[in-house]
Amino acid sequence: MVRAILFDLDNTLLWDDKSIKKAFQATCLLAEKKHGVNPESLERKVRETAQSLYASYETYPFTRMIGINPFEGLWGDFMDEGEDFQRLKNIVPAYRRDAWTKGLQLLGINDPDFGYELAEKFPEERKKNPCVYEDTFTVLDQLRDNYQLLLLTNGSPELQRTKLDITPALTSYFDHIVISGAFGKGKPDPEIFEHALELLSVQKEEAMMVGDNLLTDILGASRTGISSAWVNRQQKEQTDVQPTYELAALADLLPIFNGE
Repeated sequence: MVRAILFDLDNTLLWDDKSIKKAFQATCLLAEKKHGVNPESLERKVRETAQSLYASYETYPFTRMIGINPFEGLWGDFMDEGEDFQRLKNIVPAYRRDAWTKGLQLLGINDPDFGYELAEKFPEERKKNPCVYEDTFTVLDQLRDNYQLLLLTNGSPELQRTKLDITPALTSYFDHIVISGAFGKGKPDPEIFEHALELLSVQKEEAMMVGDNLLTDILGASRTGISSAWVNRQQKEQTDVQPTYELAALADLLPIFNGE
């Protein structure tokens, strides 16, 4: 019998992709106004450039292990403890500037000063646009009284806390919040799941992991012997990783527990 539920944060409870999209749209509109570039074309070029640059840095293995993606690098400050975070903090100012400046250059605009301006604007826009799925609070409201709830999220502690700070209603639902950057390892490493079980004082058979990512949330749960619910809103194809349940929306979780 399940006594505790582990929830992923990004694109499970928070609609992070939508927040990033809104930040890109608002920032790229400035470039359209100043240089007449197509906003969608600039967004595409900056996304491509950001991913390429991000993978070229010495910090890339660490960011993959902890679970910090290139677009989080475009707005996070990474004022976290540890040498790896220190290196990342030192890299991101140039990374942001170069991602936007090179994106502009690919569209024929050579304006480094404006690239820097856009790089500074993007974090402001991301913080102004926190997005939560419409069924998030409905689900948490119905589960909070009968189950222990733990938030298990990959990422920088500072950045993940910032996301929670700008959506303050979320935090109160959770008995514990575990962030990979603070723990030292990220999903799918079984150690972070085992740490969560210890905090909750439950056995693996008494927990379920709920998340949107097969290769972190679901794979990690499987490796640890925890049941899982894959929130597959975009109807992605399954890989070799098999969730216990596949959900089209977070609200589909409720019938599973109402039937217990």
